[in-house]
Amino acid sequence: VQLQASGGGSAQAGDSLRLSCVASGRTFTNTVMGWLRQAPGREREFVASITWNVGSTYYADSVKGRFTISRDKAKNTVYLQMNSLKPEDTAVYYCAQRPMAVQDYNYWGQGTLVTVSS
Repeated sequence: VQLQASGGGSAQAGDSLRLSCVASGRTFTNTVMGWLRQAPGREREFVASITWNVGSTYYADSVKGRFTISRDKAKNTVYLQMNSLKPEDTAVYYCAQRPMAVQDYNYWGQGTLVTVSS
């Protein structure tokens, strides 16, 4: 599986950005696609996930109501729409994939940097 993330950049607080992750290499049935992030000096943390089959979504409390994860099956792409950005959203964002029955993500994209200034 190959995951290619894009869409990061610089933004002002309150702005919006959309991240994309194109997946290739295998069937995605019964998998979960997720976005995780790692801020400087901090551990990587979960942001949002979506089940590929049904499209059920899950969010970290810190982004609920501001971020939206979605997927386009025809394009094998997962998106993270980030609205009302805050400086604390500054991080490298990674897309990742895992089987539904497993907690740990086993395929990772290369990461895309999001920098939010106040």
